[in-house]
Amino acid sequence: MTQTPLPPGHRWHDMGGTAAGPVPDDQHDFALWEKRVDALMVLCATKGHFTVDGLRRVLEDMGAEAFETMTYYERWIVSVSQNLIEAGVITQSELADKMQQVAARGPTYGEATA
Repeated sequence: MTQTPLPPGHRWHDMGGTAAGPVPDDQHDFALWEKRVDALMVLCATKGHFTVDGLRRVLEDMGAEAFETMTYYERWIVSVSQNLIEAGVITQSELADKMQQVAARGPTYGEATA
């Protein structure tokens, strides 16, 4: 992806007023993990673990490379995770342990439930 030069005073994530190409209007079915990220975000925000501003801060601090290499929901789960760590809801160690448990289940939902 080629980065479009930004107007003075804009950061890499602020594309307002710049040419970004066509907006895809095709629909797709969300993967189960994407639906879970969305649900986790809503539930945790409702519980007061973070705010929209907190989520946005982490997204903006990721840098341009994250926006060029990660999907929308990959960026969101990073932001949710970081906010939960900062709020003391979960530790980095607990998150790493849980990620290892999930990875050990297998790459697909079918393998995980077998």
